[in-house]
Amino acid sequence: MVTEQNIKQFSEKCQAIFRQIERDLIGQKEIIEGTVIAMISGGNVLLEGVPGVGKTRLVRSLGRVFSLPFSRIQFTPDLMPADVTGTNIIVKDEKGNSKFEFNKGPIFSNIVLADEINRATPKTQSALLEAMQEHTVTVMGTSRKLEEPFFVLATQNPIEQDGTYPLPEAQMDRFMFKLIVENPSLDELMEIVSMTQKTMAEVADAACNGEELLEMRKTANQIPVAKEVMQYAMKIAVATHPDSEFPSKAANKYVRFGASPRAGQALISAAKVKALLKGRFNVAYADINELAPAVFRHRIKLNFEAIAERVSPDNVIDLILQEIGIDYKSTKKNKVALSSMGTSAVSTMQQENEVQEGEKNKKRFGFGKKNKEGTAGE
Repeated sequence: MVTEQNIKQFSEKCQAIFRQIERDLIGQKEIIEGTVIAMISGGNVLLEGVPGVGKTRLVRSLGRVFSLPFSRIQFTPDLMPADVTGTNIIVKDEKGNSKFEFNKGPIFSNIVLADEINRATPKTQSALLEAMQEHTVTVMGTSRKLEEPFFVLATQNPIEQDGTYPLPEAQMDRFMFKLIVENPSLDELMEIVSMTQKTMAEVADAACNGEELLEMRKTANQIPVAKEVMQYAMKIAVATHPDSEFPSKAANKYVRFGASPRAGQALISAAKVKALLKGRFNVAYADINELAPAVFRHRIKLNFEAIAERVSPDNVIDLILQEIGIDYKSTKKNKVALSSMGTSAVSTMQQENEVQEGEKNKKRFGFGKKNKEGTAGE
């Protein structure tokens, strides 16, 4: 059972982790928090950003802060699956007889950086599927368990398309989060340049170890989720499907395929850690709203109309949350993105959403029911 002392220790440990990572990485607070939440939850992260924004440095810093072995795989078109998983090689024993011996690949580490993962062929990309989901590696009929905790952080460059292979849906679905790494602001850029003039090496100290990380994961799994909050999270996932029981207007217009059940699992697991970070015993609606973009943006497949009108997955998620969300306020970033879309693409939908706000919306989807103790999720 989770006690108040457990929550306090969890929150203090996370703050110590954040402080150490921020010694190596200037800004990017959302990226740091999202990555740590995924590690505690047992998920994997896909980082998307232009070169030089600190994606690789973040992973190296994580290895130092968590005192875990770290390996880097530079994905290239000629990389083979055996270069990732390892392979059997012929060696001589003491008597001079030949035998097969398994030589472990870089995947046998606690933290694995799959750098520029979309540069490798689908055959090599698929070598990560079993490791990311089952935490095992099978070579020539023999399965080997990976040491826990195991975490894959992959990076990809969104601006280069030549010589790249888009990740298949099955592999994208195995990433808990897709985080967008933004360019630094002017002040952050000045700090980065000043810091790297002194040293390019990481300076973060250890703040946690593998055993403590697994204990934090156990603590997070025990956090309760109210039935209403669970239903709210699952209906957001269902609303991403145009042919579902509760389809949203945005999904009907812009989405070809919605999120898989893994999205619901990831959303609840991450929301439990988010609640603990804020020092709460229970998951709130706000936790679901904050994590939804990172969970859904890589799991939603847009149709031709969305592509033609330059509607992004984040725009669609924002519209869905505006339509059926509870206690949701669109961020400044999303408002800017929506304002850049065509008037025909958004104005009609937003007008309809405004009409259905409040009690009508809650009644339609069965949200916001009050119990004797107060409002669920608060």
